[in-house]
Amino acid sequence: MALLPSLLVLLLYVGASSSESKICEDTLKTCSVIACGTPGRDGRDGLKGEKGEPGQGLRGLQGPPGKLGPPGNVGAPGSPGLRGQKGDRGDSSAAEAKLVNLETEIRTLKSELEHIKKLQAFSLGKKSGKKLFMTNGEKMPFSKVKALCTELRGTVATPRNAEENKAIQDVAKDNAFIGITDEITEGQFKYVTGGTLTYSNWKKDEPNNYGGGEDCAIILKEGIWNDISCNTPFLAVCEFPA
Repeated sequence: MALLPSLLVLLLYVGASSSESKICEDTLKTCSVIACGTPGRDGRDGLKGEKGEPGQGLRGLQGPPGKLGPPGNVGAPGSPGLRGQKGDRGDSSAAEAKLVNLETEIRTLKSELEHIKKLQAFSLGKKSGKKLFMTNGEKMPFSKVKALCTELRGTVATPRNAEENKAIQDVAKDNAFIGITDEITEGQFKYVTGGTLTYSNWKKDEPNNYGGGEDCAIILKEGIWNDISCNTPFLAVCEFPA
């Protein structure tokens, strides 16, 4: 009696196994081995295929430019071109005129500078009316006095009234030539700039042409005049417009 239950269990297990085998066989007819069986390992990659033809769709947008590469080597110089025609001569007249004007101005400035330097060699002098009397303190013959005053753009000091006479006396403080002579006509003293005397301050009994040849005049320390030889050195006093 104990074997009966065991026999029944065995028959049920065999029947179940037979049923499952039948189902699997039916299934194999309609599905792949991979779906029904245990999955296998991946196979090796195959050879790379040939590049296919480009697609027929729309082309994508161009990407941003890449980084700037290093500069290339300088190429060999090209052959020289044909020489052009000679151009027209420039107009230099305006520039030349300006240059001439500048040179003239430079000469004028140099002359003015030299004039100022020579005036500085004189003392400050003294002004009387519209005249300025100046001296450099040097004694020289009358001809050199005239040349010096002319070079300084002045004339030999010539008193034409008592006030100017006093101004020359104060500047000189010594015997000095004045701008009157009778070199042209003896006994007729005139201004070296031309014209007869309009004022005089002769010492008593002068001019007397003592010993002959006293054709020039000097102002003495006292302010009075005396005729004297033009070759004797006396103080140089010049006058300038003030």
